Amino acid sequence: MSALGPSAPRARAVAAGVAVLTVVAGLGVRTVTDGAVAKYAGDALYTVLICALVALCAPRARPLAVAGAGLGISWAVELLQLTGVPAELSRHSAVARLVLGSTFNAPDLLWYAVGAAAAWAARTAATSRAPGPRTAASR
Repeated sequence: MSALGPSAPRARAVAAGVAVLTVVAGLGVRTVTDGAVAKYAGDALYTVLICALVALCAPRARPLAVAGAGLGISWAVELLQLTGVPAELSRHSAVARLVLGSTFNAPDLLWYAVGAAAAWAARTAATSRAPGPRTAASR
């Protein structure tokens, strides 16, 4: 255990678990609902997944940095859709369609922010509860 919180391997394991649970949640939302609820929940969960992947790559990153990176990546992908490149790639690949989408939709930007805020809140709560080293002041 370091002064920065849980060990990197443990933090990576948690981030990987969160990523899997996020995918399951996204599939679950699509199973039980459709329309705008499923779409915008999927947008928020997309950003939560990206945040989990950022945390997997940078396990000691602060919650705000993880959420900011996740939001930035989500927004970049959405804005890339204005070029038509994702739409063309999506015609040829299901993976590209899942990762890049195809059509720009301005409200998605808000829902990505909702996902980033949720990821930030969860990571902040998790890191604030993580046991750290005992200091002289805490004994």
